[in-house]
Amino acid sequence: MIPDSLKKEILIMGCGNLLFADDGFGYEVITRLEKSELPENVGIIDAGTGGSFYLMSIMDEECKVKKIIIVDIIDFGLPPGTLKKFGVEELPNIEKYNFDAHDLPLAPYLIDASKKGIDVVIIGCQAKYVSEPNIEIGLTDEVKNSLDDAVKMILDELNEVKK
Repeated sequence: MIPDSLKKEILIMGCGNLLFADDGFGYEVITRLEKSELPENVGIIDAGTGGSFYLMSIMDEECKVKKIIIVDIIDFGLPPGTLKKFGVEELPNIEKYNFDAHDLPLAPYLIDASKKGIDVVIIGCQAKYVSEPNIEIGLTDEVKNSLDDAVKMILDELNEVKK
């Protein structure tokens, strides 16, 4: 049995770990989106560090997802707090999608989803500081200041789907 959020056409999935400073970006964006009015065909998940498990479920025949929007920190060497929207073709360029906190590769699942015909969009925020393995709850100011813009990018992406 698949979760209700995977029965929607569009899935917004926040990844990361709120225990490690800026790695909590995905969680914080999802928390804000939960307070927004989203279309009926949109599901949201705070996947934490279990993103690969949700992505495996997307390959299930019963899954209705046609578009995935991943929200996570990135490391493209940009100024901290910079937001970047990109697709699967850029995944091999960032270490985050090669291994998550549990050493399960995310990029292959996203690439497989894309090959299956699912539209994959990543909304990434350049992290300033990830405290792992030390616990430090709370985003840096640069990343915190990008949250509203990240939500707007996601809502704009949803509006593009309507057109």
